[in-house]
Amino acid sequence: MIPRIGEISRALADAGIDGWLFHDFRLSDPIAYRVLGLSEHGMTTRRWFCYIRARGGAHTLVSTVEAHRLDGLGAERAVYRSAAEMLSGLRAILAGARRVAMNYSPYGAIPYVSRVDAGTVELVRSLGVEVVSAADLIQEFEATLTASQMEGHRRAGAALGAFVDQTFGEIARRVTSGTPVSEHQIQQFMLERIAQGGLVTREPPIVAANAHSADPHFNTVAQDSAPIRRGDFVLLDLWAKEPGEDSIYADITWTGFVGDRVPDYHAEIFAIVRSARDAAVALVKSRVATAAPISGREADRAARAVIEQAGFGAHFVHRTGHSIGREVHGTGANLDSLETNDERRLIDRTCFSVEPGIYLPERFGVRSEIDVTIESERPSVSPPAPQIAIVPILSRQAGARE
Repeated sequence: MIPRIGEISRALADAGIDGWLFHDFRLSDPIAYRVLGLSEHGMTTRRWFCYIRARGGAHTLVSTVEAHRLDGLGAERAVYRSAAEMLSGLRAILAGARRVAMNYSPYGAIPYVSRVDAGTVELVRSLGVEVVSAADLIQEFEATLTASQMEGHRRAGAALGAFVDQTFGEIARRVTSGTPVSEHQIQQFMLERIAQGGLVTREPPIVAANAHSADPHFNTVAQDSAPIRRGDFVLLDLWAKEPGEDSIYADITWTGFVGDRVPDYHAEIFAIVRSARDAAVALVKSRVATAAPISGREADRAARAVIEQAGFGAHFVHRTGHSIGREVHGTGANLDSLETNDERRLIDRTCFSVEPGIYLPERFGVRSEIDVTIESERPSVSPPAPQIAIVPILSRQAGARE
């Protein structure tokens, strides 16, 4: 049976939407599988539809070639052979519907939830049905987390904080001993720590020195790896989660300077970024504390305004933060008024990053990334504690976060 079908129907009724129409072709919509509790294993070579009504239960439409593909959902089933029969079957299950949600985003504004192809949207509209975005429903039924998932996220974050300590310590050890060290070597060191710590990650961490840190998603690979030497600025961006399909990522970014003292200009840029980060968190906390709504766009603006007022607005080139879930970039609300205008609310039982940055091409870039959860209507910063100053890697505190 479809899990939480009653909750989905109530949410549809509250939103004034007649139903939620899911569509998949060859695993094109992983969100549909997760919301419906459907395994992605098994033959899936034909189009299928699943329609959950605000009132009236669930209905599926499947090809006769794979007639039993959705039997596990316990919904009322219709089978088609030809394209004409598929259209007729779709018309039948949508009978009486005026407004239907689908996993798409108008104008592709939020690509994380835009899973249905334009042609299928056109097909549904041709039946006289208004198609609206399921973005808010997706956040409620796919991006919200259980207490157990929250705890796993926090454990992963605490472990990542320890790996940052160890990594700065390893850089200090190699530099002071005269052992050559590169970005790629430190990346491999971090991957070893992640594996030894019992965590998993789909992509390796970012290790970026000097000008490479001005590239927000610098690709740390062996062939383009720069050496790390005394006097270098280093950015570490790492993400991982506990094993398991439903475990939740943690994602943090820290910066250090290979020396005993951080240069004033680096410290000044970090202070601006830190203030921007803290402004976004403060706004989220104040709104949630008073039960006032807060959108991802508003949280982004709180951070962006600080950087703009400091004269570095043009050098803050990405959104302030992203949803975190089973993937490091999840399907919930993003803190974004730049790349998209994310008006979705930050809601209870969700997790997201707060990571403003200032990037000075050919020089260096500073980003400070923390994770925030909202649980039982209380926002909190996940472990580790936020970075308050650039780490002087060769000082007596080398290997300890500040």
